[in-house]
Amino acid sequence: MYEERHRQKMVKRLVEKGIQDKKVLAAMGIVPRHKFVPAALEFQAYEEKALPIGFSQTISHPYTVALMTETLKVKSGDKILEIGTGSGYQTAILCELKAKVFTIEIRPELIPRAKFLLNSMGYQYLIFGGDGSKGWPAYAPYDSIIVTAGAPVIPDIMLEQLNDPGKLIIPLGEKEKQELTLFEKKNNNISKTTLGNIKFVQLKGKGGWKE
Repeated sequence: MYEERHRQKMVKRLVEKGIQDKKVLAAMGIVPRHKFVPAALEFQAYEEKALPIGFSQTISHPYTVALMTETLKVKSGDKILEIGTGSGYQTAILCELKAKVFTIEIRPELIPRAKFLLNSMGYQYLIFGGDGSKGWPAYAPYDSIIVTAGAPVIPDIMLEQLNDPGKLIIPLGEKEKQELTLFEKKNNNISKTTLGNIKFVQLKGKGGWKE
């Protein structure tokens, strides 16, 4: 099948770019990325590029999704908070890894399509429409938090909702360029690791960029 061949080419490219986690690679090889992009862009779905999904939002590069997921070292049953559901593709990858996913999207227009796709694939998750920069305290603490939008600073409330031990991965920096940053909480201490330059759409809400 056309999509299957291109999906496996994508996985091979991810390996060449340094992704090593076999479970992450397997998940990337299973989830049909072409279904998470507009029909007119399906032919580009497995290329190494971000693609528009409407409402000034994008689906991230496959490598970015793989890198962020691999960095979290997801285990089956992990409680993961995702800030920025978008198309639902990252959500699907986390669900494929058997995580318990709680996902927030600030743009209500994106939620119905993401829910339709995730439900059609049989994934179990909880989704909320609201300001993800404030986290989702009702279900905290989380083993990991993944933020799929660039923020000017780290919202302290996210660290407060992180389990101990726990990991938070977030793009931090300017509006047009950020550094992908990993915060790790262990024994009530926070360590920080930068993973390279990246460009995401802007995080909106109380802890993000103002409109």
